[in-house]
Amino acid sequence: MSEPLTTPGEGFHPHLHDTQDRPAAPLRTRLHHVRADALDGETAQSGGMRRFAAVSGRTVGSEKLWMGQTHVAPATASSDHHHGASETAIYVVSGHPEFVFLDDTGDRPEEVRLRTAPGDYIFVPPYVPHREENPDPTEEAVVVIARSTQEAIVVNLPGLYALPADDTE
Repeated sequence: MSEPLTTPGEGFHPHLHDTQDRPAAPLRTRLHHVRADALDGETAQSGGMRRFAAVSGRTVGSEKLWMGQTHVAPATASSDHHHGASETAIYVVSGHPEFVFLDDTGDRPEEVRLRTAPGDYIFVPPYVPHREENPDPTEEAVVVIARSTQEAIVVNLPGLYALPADDTE
């Protein structure tokens, strides 16, 4: 196996302290490498799933973007929630997660279930209540998430419902 292309603490993280022989690199002058084993579990959570931040204001000093992973255990559903003003893009890595929301464009709200497979993408507009479900009894579902805010906004809800228009402004 070859050696890693970067070394931990190489000045790729702005929160590392200056050393006498090398000052920390400014945020905008270096790429930031976040290793898979360095994902941050101290981010906003919903019941039934586990989120891990990779790129955030806290991890790399990003100002407009949050990116990470979500893991949903077998036979599990998340709490109903929305992500505030944040747009969310989801890429399915493994498993067959389902994304559930209410479509209120008709005469009465109808529950819609989007069934996915690895390689699929989902877009969640701001303030749209939804939940993730993993109906598989044995396989964990893993997705990569990107958000248009620097931190993971998560507003957990008591149920799945369409928000009134004035709540989204």
